[in-house]
Amino acid sequence: MNHGQRVQNSVFECILDAGQCKLLKAELLKIIDQEKDSLRFYYLGNNYKNKVEHYGTKETFEQEGILML
Repeated sequence: MNHGQRVQNSVFECILDAGQCKLLKAELLKIIDQEKDSLRFYYLGNNYKNKVEHYGTKETFEQEGILML
């Protein structure tokens, strides 16, 4: 099932409603190896700092620091 547009090697942009997002997250969490992989969800809109979810190995970044995309 395709959910988004690849914008980098391992970065995808998806436009999903709440139900689609919940299903996609469940699918991805079933297949990642949380000992080796890192998975992040960024929810856009107001108050974006509280809308980042991280699963897996790598620590989250400092959101007040410099971010380049």
